[in-house]
Amino acid sequence: MDNSLTQKSIIFGGGLGAIFGGIIGAGLGAIAGTLDATLLGLAIGFGLGILTGTLTGALTVRTAGTTGGVAIGAYTGMALGAFIGGVIGILIPTSLRMSANTQGIPVLDALTLSRFEVAVFFSFFLSIVGTMIGAWVGGRNLVARKLDK
Repeated sequence: MDNSLTQKSIIFGGGLGAIFGGIIGAGLGAIAGTLDATLLGLAIGFGLGILTGTLTGALTVRTAGTTGGVAIGAYTGMALGAFIGGVIGILIPTSLRMSANTQGIPVLDALTLSRFEVAVFFSFFLSIVGTMIGAWVGGRNLVARKLDK
């Protein structure tokens, strides 16, 4: 595969990941209703978005190339985001999970009950981010074929 296409896709994916991850993270942090939680969600979403975006951009070039298009990119990002999120969710220490300030909100309390809930949450979150990035990168790299009649 073209090296410049890979580099452009990685940079583009990282930028999109920072934007989408930051927006989704800030929105999820805003559920708690405090500025600190919103800013923490923004920072975590920003970091995880960059990680997911760069890896999705690189893998989308390998799977979709210039002929796969939006669908191959979206499915690549979805699978990769879910995998990355699951790994990150499992690796979060129990002490950090238990010390999360959920402010008694049932939805947030449910997300911190066990490693399974945290892993599913992060898998879902990064799957959404990866799907958006993969679709955009796959569509951007698509080169139309000439069909002669």
